[in-house]
Amino acid sequence: MPMIKKKLPVFEGDGQVRFLGHDVPTRYAIEGDPARLRQGPLRLRGGLTLTPDLAASAFRAGEGVLTLDTGLQLRVVMVGHSEGGAEVFVELRV
Repeated sequence: MPMIKKKLPVFEGDGQVRFLGHDVPTRYAIEGDPARLRQGPLRLRGGLTLTPDLAASAFRAGEGVLTLDTGLQLRVVMVGHSEGGAEVFVELRV
């Protein structure tokens, strides 16, 4: 019998992302509740929507800090980006 994996809720909003010489507004979508994230090895996944040029710069930077609309700050590691695309796929930690 196959195991059923619980689908995490998606939290979306407008925030601010800071990375290597940039501090810009962004739209985010995070799979899982960022308010419940605690110190440790667990991470959440999500995406940031920027302009195509800023998305490429963010991916090249590799890491940054995302401030959510609630004021919560999370460390982000850029893990994926499609050339010419406006979205950067990220992993988030406290």
